[in-house]
Amino acid sequence: SESLVVCDVAEDLVEKLRKFRFRKETNNAAIIMKIDKDKQLVVLDEEHEVFSLTSEKTFIVYSYKYQHDDGRVSYPLCFIFSSPVGCKPEQQMMYAGSKNKLVQTAELTKVFEIRNTEDLTEEWLREKLGFFH
Repeated sequence: SESLVVCDVAEDLVEKLRKFRFRKETNNAAIIMKIDKDKQLVVLDEEHEVFSLTSEKTFIVYSYKYQHDDGRVSYPLCFIFSSPVGCKPEQQMMYAGSKNKLVQTAELTKVFEIRNTEDLTEEWLREKLGFFH
């Protein structure tokens, strides 16, 4: 049987995620990551200063402007994982196997998994974030 491949996180991506965590901007933004199969590394795919949650991407770190019921505003850093659709099982395994390593390396605490990317809406995210209060 094939062993589970756990990809490391590229050094420049680790640094980018660290800076992203402490960004001063107040808009919603995202860093999209992918796996470089040949290098077996999680690498930067795209950056978005304006990002809507309707994405088919697999690894998303999302800085979200969250308005609390009591009027406070926070900017949680959310990691959203969706299993890649329509790709080979070994590639799906590579993403699934590397998810925890990425979460640990980037020190992400708000980790959400979604099966169907059509369900990925702001309402869905707000509902998930509601559990942290």
